[in-house]
Amino acid sequence: MPQLFSRRDFLRASAGVGLLGTSPAFLRAETKTPLFSISLAQWSLHRTLREKKLDPLDFPKAAKDDYGIFAVEYVNQFYKDKKKDDAYVAELKKRCGDLGVKSVLIMCDNEGALGDADEKKRLQAVENHYRWVEWAKALGCHSIRVNAQSSGTYEEQMERAADGLGRLTEFGGKHDINVIVENHGGLSSNGAWLAATIKKVGNPRCGTLPDFGNFRVSKDQEYDRYKGVEELMPFAKGVSAKSHDFDDKGHETKTDYRRMMKIVLAAGYKGYVGIEYEGSRLSEPDGIRATKKLLETVREELAKG
Repeated sequence: MPQLFSRRDFLRASAGVGLLGTSPAFLRAETKTPLFSISLAQWSLHRTLREKKLDPLDFPKAAKDDYGIFAVEYVNQFYKDKKKDDAYVAELKKRCGDLGVKSVLIMCDNEGALGDADEKKRLQAVENHYRWVEWAKALGCHSIRVNAQSSGTYEEQMERAADGLGRLTEFGGKHDINVIVENHGGLSSNGAWLAATIKKVGNPRCGTLPDFGNFRVSKDQEYDRYKGVEELMPFAKGVSAKSHDFDDKGHETKTDYRRMMKIVLAAGYKGYVGIEYEGSRLSEPDGIRATKKLLETVREELAKG
């Protein structure tokens, strides 16, 4: 029986449109590693979760089935009554494994001020986070996200926060877990202050989670978000794509995502960018989808150069 399509024919065809209309350029585009990956922050569904319309155990399933997202970022507030429940953590891990969903990090709040002026309270806050480090390790996360809350002068807050963060990071290192800080109000929303605080800690496992929108230092002062993200990116082990609302072209109304993602990528960052929708005009599902679409559009545009 004659050979219908020789190897030479295949190679010749591949030089142009090729078999089944597939060109080498198309093949390269299909196999090329994306500029960044997209994850879903659980806070995007905080109203849904608080209204008991979604079981926290089913968050990974919702990320995959409802939004086509295969990486998740947890919020400890939705698991506070399960903090010491090993069986619960094991079940959450199993569900992620069955779904093929990756656990990225845990956002930790309401565990005390890591920069408390009272050393005893500061040490207690550090210890309060230990269990979430253990959760992160069990789930396969790379980090826990914490806050650098403190009080006092600019320098005093830096000293106190660096002390608490340093102690917690030492514990995290024993479990191969990073401790990363989000700009989350107060001096932590001052990019220069937070960057200097991370430098003061001086531990490569202590980094940042730059958030596009949390740059209100005080009631009367808002830090420049683009400058802030640029200052925090050298230490970033995650990125939070905060969104509130969108115009009729799909652009976020408070943040220029193209400008922001250029800053992120210029720092050499190639990790996850987490969707954190906080708006009220769109429903939580619609806000998540709008943010994902915008990130995908920007990623495609930037990949073309």
